[in-house]
Amino acid sequence: MGISLKQPLFFLFFILSSFIINAQEVISPNGNIKIVLNLPKNNASHECFFKTLYKVENRFVEVLPDSKLGINRTDEQFTDNLLFIAASKPVSIHDKYKMVCGKRCLCENFGTEKTFSFQNSNHQPLNIVFRVYNDGIAFRYVFPNYSDSAKSIIGEETTYVLPDSTSRWMQPYERSYENFYPLSRTGVDKQRKQEWGYPGLFKVNNQSIWGLISEADISENNCAAKLCNLKNTKEYQVTYPSPRDNFKQTGVKTMLPWNSQWHTLIIGQLSDVVESTLITDVSEPSQLKDTDWIKPGPVSWIYWANNRGSKDYKKVVEYVNLAEEMNWPYVLIDWEWDVMGNGGNIIDALNYAKSKGIKPMIWYNSGTIWLDPTPNDRLLTAEKRAKEFAWLNKIGVFGIKVDFFAGDQQDMMKYYIDILKDAAKYHLMVNFHGATVPRGWARTYPNLMSTEAVYGAEWYNNQPVLTDKAAAHNTTLPFTRNVIGSMDYTPVTFSNSQHPHITSYAHELALSVVFESGLQHFADSPSAYESLPAEPKEFLKTVPVACDNTKLLDGYPGEKVIIARKKGNQWYIGGLNGKDESQTLIVKFDFLDKGSYNFQLIKDGKDDKSFSSEIIRVKRGDALKIECLPRGGFVGVIK
Repeated sequence: MGISLKQPLFFLFFILSSFIINAQEVISPNGNIKIVLNLPKNNASHECFFKTLYKVENRFVEVLPDSKLGINRTDEQFTDNLLFIAASKPVSIHDKYKMVCGKRCLCENFGTEKTFSFQNSNHQPLNIVFRVYNDGIAFRYVFPNYSDSAKSIIGEETTYVLPDSTSRWMQPYERSYENFYPLSRTGVDKQRKQEWGYPGLFKVNNQSIWGLISEADISENNCAAKLCNLKNTKEYQVTYPSPRDNFKQTGVKTMLPWNSQWHTLIIGQLSDVVESTLITDVSEPSQLKDTDWIKPGPVSWIYWANNRGSKDYKKVVEYVNLAEEMNWPYVLIDWEWDVMGNGGNIIDALNYAKSKGIKPMIWYNSGTIWLDPTPNDRLLTAEKRAKEFAWLNKIGVFGIKVDFFAGDQQDMMKYYIDILKDAAKYHLMVNFHGATVPRGWARTYPNLMSTEAVYGAEWYNNQPVLTDKAAAHNTTLPFTRNVIGSMDYTPVTFSNSQHPHITSYAHELALSVVFESGLQHFADSPSAYESLPAEPKEFLKTVPVACDNTKLLDGYPGEKVIIARKKGNQWYIGGLNGKDESQTLIVKFDFLDKGSYNFQLIKDGKDDKSFSSEIIRVKRGDALKIECLPRGGFVGVIK
């Protein structure tokens, strides 16, 4: 019997097929974002990679090239020894939830989920769960089996690979997340090899596609991560924090089953990034049954103008009076309140605030590091928190600002969550300072109103560098740090602190709209606000800090930004010029319903310390050109 020519071809195909990449896909509900997992079959390394694609004009463009997956424990590795077992069927994720503060009050968690199951060379299981949303992706590692003893998870091989010539805005890592987001381009500019903090913004080479890398839904069984490109300037590996002096642990120690945090990548146009709620979408739902007591609002803040805390009772009284005059519901009594003098003590100050109808909040040192402003070490244990929070209820305090956290290790994640849980029991709102960036806790624990983790106006007290860089920095933050959660920048300053600012008065006023924070701490002195002209002063009396919706109308990091926020039936618009030269900002009113509206505009006046105000009639489809001074800005209200 002769041999058919088809037989050798069949055997050749069989041999080659054993080395062919097995590609698995997950696609967003609208079909515009696609994840492709390359799952090698019978190759030597058994590594797993994923690439991310975004549809532009009916074709998919690569946002992330092949990026490595993998995670390691001290007892097992799950990196280059993975065997693909199975993929689940796609599952629709769809629920709606409410937020107390943030970009909008009603959010929608809408995506497609698939679970990919692996075994390592010792037949130990690992699942990688992918979700693909209309505005991004999220994935996490899961060890599904049970253990009799704690396991140590020491690191990941997860690596985001940026395409050549990609523009990026990333901050060098510091545990306080207080740094700038400088622009650089992969493969073009000289790249620094170092550790980088979340979030990381990038624009894909010459495409109009943007991405923002971060993470969300961290529990007590996780540490927070950062990015590191020490091996290759365009490859950013997810890296766990190093041990510190009083916490020697690397990574995470936990019982199994276990899941990592969600690794997140928001993708789309720049407006998709700014308006995304992906960080809270993937986070655990609210753990609080009753949230009626949680009330966002403006706060008068004593520290900035005085470069001191609240040691002086008479100064505290001035800021209570400021809050009353400006119709702000809260006053923050900052550090040193435990040694207050000059006419009264902390109880006197609280009683005075309550007599004026102002709700007081007070500051605490977390007690975890060497910085010594007092009160210190009143929150470190559950017993201390219970005693302190019960006392705060008794004396009429509505919230706490907790400062000086020690890093991103697992014990710190537990400490943050413990504070939020215990504070909620006593109906106390929380503001974290000297802290890690938001990672979705505002959904899970809605009493978290804001987090610092930003190079904010406080730095005018410390160094002169913000003077020249503030305008560009302020027009970068809406596309980076503020995307992932409320940001306590302590904005809207007209006078000077230790170092001057050269942003215009209208630029500073616009920060009240452009920057989102559940507690917006207005930082200047009483005299600075009292001396404002009628229009900007009235604006600050009524501008909301929590909104029903948010839209990016125009912008580019470091150059300009125009943001609109809706509250009730009114739109508040803020625009910033990030350049050191005059710039025309254009407001397009495409977001309006049909009809004609009054637009009250407050913008730069004849110089950077004056305002100009007018009322303009606008309708849907109109475009309004607004001339801004160098480092200038504007605000407006549509009624």
